[in-house]
Amino acid sequence: MMKIAIIDYGLGNLRSVLRGLEKAGANAFITSEKDEIAAADGLVLPGVGAFREGMDQLGPLKETVKEATRDVPLLGICLGMQMLMETSEEHGIHEGLGLIPGNVKRFPRGSGQKVPHMGWNSLEIVPGDNPLFTGFGADEYVYFVHSYFVDTFPEYTLTSTRYICPFSSSVGNKNAFGVQFHPEKSGAIGLRLLNNFIGLI
Repeated sequence: MMKIAIIDYGLGNLRSVLRGLEKAGANAFITSEKDEIAAADGLVLPGVGAFREGMDQLGPLKETVKEATRDVPLLGICLGMQMLMETSEEHGIHEGLGLIPGNVKRFPRGSGQKVPHMGWNSLEIVPGDNPLFTGFGADEYVYFVHSYFVDTFPEYTLTSTRYICPFSSSVGNKNAFGVQFHPEKSGAIGLRLLNNFIGLI
């Protein structure tokens, strides 16, 4: 049976991601071991917190993750999605994994809307045949918690969402995929996405 490694680098709600993947039918496990990450059939990079801390904590696993993603699918969740990008402006400019072109920016101030963006919001699926969103309707709602957003090019944007400004709420480039929302907290539609990810393996 295919094995999905949930990468443990000290940040993120690993257990809820594990439960979500298991509920979606995956054989998943949590690990920080390079050999286990390199041997997995799929990878999940969860994350909650600040970009710089996430990249620092990932530290020695960075190259292992980048190398493995050449051959197997990777799903970044929340901070994990942001870490797939080239840079982030959170507390200074910091380098990401560079698996997807683009940058992480703070929501503009002065809109009168609260930051972080927290709660349920809708996904506008970009036209195209992306298997990660098979079975999704035109206006599906998912759960967000974030103060920074991904700014990337249209060709890497799988869904967009509007909060203060439009932003890429999910992205993809080759084997690297990311979702800004939390599928493990997004009910049936979140499980569908995890199930679709399992189907890519």
